[in-house]
Amino acid sequence: MRVVLSSYGSRGDVEPMAALAVALRGLGAEVRVCAPEDEEFADRLAGVGVETVPVSYSVRALAAGPKPATVADLADRVVMLAAAQYEAVAEAAGGADTVVATGLFPAVTGARTAAGKLGLRYAYAAFFPGMLPSPHHPPFPLPGRPLPEGVTDNRTLWDLDVESQNVLFGPGLATLRANVGLPPVDSVRDYAITGRPLLAADPVLGPWQEPADLDVVQTGAWVLPDERPLPADVEAFLRAGEPPVYVGFGSMAMQHGPTDTARVAVEAVRARGRRVLVSRGWADLAPVDDRDDCMAVGEVNHQALFPRVAAVVHHGGAGTTTAAARAGAPQVVVPQLVDQPYWAGRVAALGVGAAHDGPVPAHDSLSAALATALAPRTRAAARELAGRIRTDGAERTAKLLLEGFGEPA
Repeated sequence: MRVVLSSYGSRGDVEPMAALAVALRGLGAEVRVCAPEDEEFADRLAGVGVETVPVSYSVRALAAGPKPATVADLADRVVMLAAAQYEAVAEAAGGADTVVATGLFPAVTGARTAAGKLGLRYAYAAFFPGMLPSPHHPPFPLPGRPLPEGVTDNRTLWDLDVESQNVLFGPGLATLRANVGLPPVDSVRDYAITGRPLLAADPVLGPWQEPADLDVVQTGAWVLPDERPLPADVEAFLRAGEPPVYVGFGSMAMQHGPTDTARVAVEAVRARGRRVLVSRGWADLAPVDDRDDCMAVGEVNHQALFPRVAAVVHHGGAGTTTAAARAGAPQVVVPQLVDQPYWAGRVAALGVGAAHDGPVPAHDSLSAALATALAPRTRAAARELAGRIRTDGAERTAKLLLEGFGEPA
């Protein structure tokens, strides 16, 4: 069997696909992953022996570039992203049976269009429950399409979400489909996610609630075992004193700007009597001075690092939240967008950390959140939760796919 895994987004959208690819390969399947052309993704996938077909548009360039000014500009971008993903999936799909897609919706629709055109089975994967329609939670707001004030019925909000998805992404998808000889679809969202999506989130950390309209299959998070050692300088820093607080915001640019964000974070951690490990990330954070209680790190193995820190301050991506939870590390989540407010709320509700109020950390607000995260009761709760996080999500999903999971073309 050959499976094509399609992803377009940040590290949190690509890393789980690497985990699933390794699990599929372990069961004898052939796997190709379509992912952004950015070098960091290609290197990561190559490092675990996964064959990659690059999507010819850098996600980092997309994140750093200007935002579409008009609906017409957005439609052009949707066509570009959907077409790039379509072409990558079509290139990877020779002899394939199934396409599994995740990431930005325009890219997902491109992958589904390729699967349909080629007659392949198709499955959609979400990494947090709020991506999927449910009477138990609202959709997240889309660009330029805020949720209406005063409307609290979730079913009504999800009906409005269909309209918003069609307005934002419908014209671009219709153009792509016309270009490849296919008719338009009635609902972009329902076409992308299908009636039986996969939910690759831990059932304790991010549970799916029943009853619901969709037949959701929750597998657990897709986690790639990481055996890479920590860099020698990071290892030396860890051994030189008490466990530090890790501060990193992944692919987020941060509204404060890198210098102010780093200064606020470092000063707030120091005020709690802790050393600091600052992860540069896409925001390019750096130490604010040359004191030896603070160190900057690049991309490192979170599975090796997080069990050795006092707390993890981060943006609330699904991957970082799950990695910290598995490590038993208390968390402070400073949410920026999409799934991050959800994960912030779950961390607070489970008692394993604090949800920062808003996307811009200030010294006092971050210091207060750290006080919660560094409390003994929070550390105890985080350690207890760690023992309940599933570790077999990728393997379970791989078996489902080999058994024929997915929607027929």
